[in-house]
Amino acid sequence: MITKDNYAKDIKKYQPKPNLVKNCIKAFLVGGLICVIGQGLTIFYMEVFDFTEKQATNPTISTLILIAALLTGFGIYDKIGQFAGAGSAVPVTGFANSVASAALEHKSEGLVLGVATNMFKLAGSVIVFGTVSAYIVGLIRYLVEQFL
Repeated sequence: MITKDNYAKDIKKYQPKPNLVKNCIKAFLVGGLICVIGQGLTIFYMEVFDFTEKQATNPTISTLILIAALLTGFGIYDKIGQFAGAGSAVPVTGFANSVASAALEHKSEGLVLGVATNMFKLAGSVIVFGTVSAYIVGLIRYLVEQFL
């Protein structure tokens, strides 16, 4: 008689073993490359537009989001993700990829009911969490400054 436990033990023999060291190295290199590109963009904005480092942050993030969304649209970011695994999930580019992927997946359902609603299924929860947590941190900081 085959049970869930017996099946799990038997199937384990036939499953490929992931090469964890190799996967970690690929994730580190690709994630690091994305960060190096971000740093290069920051330096570019500081040199060309005479921004301070703080002022260069927003255009750098916007550019990384644009690049990730374009690469997702052309199907390149998915290949990077298959190669690098978690290394391609650097917060800004990974988030842009997930939003753009959801939008592309549902474009046949129409602009509003397909693209917009499905794009914000994932993005909505992240944006709400970010907004609420920023509010709470700001409130705590305000209260600390007022009473200490």
